[in-house]
Amino acid sequence: MPRVSRPCTPYEEFLRNRAERHETGTIASTPFVLQSGMNKTIRRASVFSLLLVLALLVRATWVQFYEGQALADNKNNRRIAIEKYAYPLGDIIVAGDAITGSKRTTGSDLAYERTYKDGKLYAAVTGYSSQVYGATQLEGIYQDLLDGTDNRLKNPVDTVTGKRADPGDVVTTIDPDVQKAAYDALGGKKGAAVAIDPSTGKILGLVSTPSYDPSEISGTTDSAAWQALTTDSDKPMTNRALRQPLPPGSTFKLVVAAAALEDGLYSSVDTKTDSPDPYTLPGTTTVLSNENAAAPCENATIRTALQYSCNNVFAKMAVDLGQDKVKAMAEKFGFNDSELDVPVRAYESVYPSDMDQAQTGLSGIGQFDVTATPLQMAMVSAAIANGGELVSPHMVAQITDGDGNVLADYDDTTDTKRIVSSSTAEQLQSAMVTVVQDGTGTNAQLAGATVGGKTGTAQHGENNSKTPYAWFTSYAKDDSSGKEVAVAVVVEQSDAARSEVSGNGLAAPIAKAMMQAALRS
Repeated sequence: MPRVSRPCTPYEEFLRNRAERHETGTIASTPFVLQSGMNKTIRRASVFSLLLVLALLVRATWVQFYEGQALADNKNNRRIAIEKYAYPLGDIIVAGDAITGSKRTTGSDLAYERTYKDGKLYAAVTGYSSQVYGATQLEGIYQDLLDGTDNRLKNPVDTVTGKRADPGDVVTTIDPDVQKAAYDALGGKKGAAVAIDPSTGKILGLVSTPSYDPSEISGTTDSAAWQALTTDSDKPMTNRALRQPLPPGSTFKLVVAAAALEDGLYSSVDTKTDSPDPYTLPGTTTVLSNENAAAPCENATIRTALQYSCNNVFAKMAVDLGQDKVKAMAEKFGFNDSELDVPVRAYESVYPSDMDQAQTGLSGIGQFDVTATPLQMAMVSAAIANGGELVSPHMVAQITDGDGNVLADYDDTTDTKRIVSSSTAEQLQSAMVTVVQDGTGTNAQLAGATVGGKTGTAQHGENNSKTPYAWFTSYAKDDSSGKEVAVAVVVEQSDAARSEVSGNGLAAPIAKAMMQAALRS
């Protein structure tokens, strides 16, 4: 029986049409496609926005916790200066008296300005603290202590509340009498002087001339004074005592003599040396002359050679020892030390390497490329005076909090090292006494004291065309009290005629004034 078809219901018709569209790939309607695409774009935008927020949070955290201190310490951050000068600073102390102070300012967001008592006298010690140009030397090294931000100053309550502590003070080893004696004796000369207590390492005097008054550059309106100081050809802001190494000339002969005695090249200061006069530098036709042509320098003993400052003896001695042995002794005294802090960093005094024999000979008389600061040459005399032991030099005794409680005592933390044997030191002391009693250093004689010294006149300029440097290094011991001091002085430039420039004529009287003040204090 034939099958009879029936009409499809509307629903069946819908299902059949949808199946046909599926087979031909047209089941997705246009409205459905648009809706799906819009959702994907929103999701991508949302993810991107979330990543931006996360990146911002990470950067903010990094700045706050890792870069925050660097930004706070940036020299261009005005708030640092405002905070530092919001209150009076602590002081630098000499013999119980403050040589610094603070005064109220007007018309500035920096409430207080640094002041100095006898600024020129103590500039080589204090350095400066300027609202514009920063801080140097003791002012710079201890600025956190002096402005009250040093954590050692805070008590538990201050730590919790964040309150700024009262500032601390820096107590120096400087003897005001020695300091003034050096400054007055240098007068209008360009030079420097250092005095050290050999037994303690305390720096009793530290002077550099010409000097300057730090008060002139401590405020915000001192640009003209700063310009004048920084362009001055005499460089008054250079600390010549610590930071201007110069050829030490014949004062370096003490180092060569120490090397010869320690090495056994000569058994004593009274043993005759093998020293022809004149002496021709090895490998050259250069003949070394002596200042005093009549001096008994041929085959002279070390004592006589120091007494008359015989160039032939010490040039030959340096050649015989060789540069390595002379260098080793120089380095024991402190040469080639690039990290000498007192606590201000002193420039390196240099004994060179890689010299030929002729250059080694010149180094033996403190020439060629040998350089030294007055601090370094004072250290040489201090070690000799102290029986061959060098106590590390320092010019800060203590730092204290606002109530005077000691935070650090540097007198108790000094290092002592043996440079030469006590026998060598005693022999060099004796020879240095001969220099002062009856040699080239008679201007350093001091009544009531045993004084030993060594003069030096160092060449300056090409072919010694400029005025020579005048040096003197010495020690003195009071005959009654036993008190001691070691000194070094360099006069770089003075009004004296070239023919009158000598260690005895220019530098020894300055050393004498300092030694006298030190023994009298």
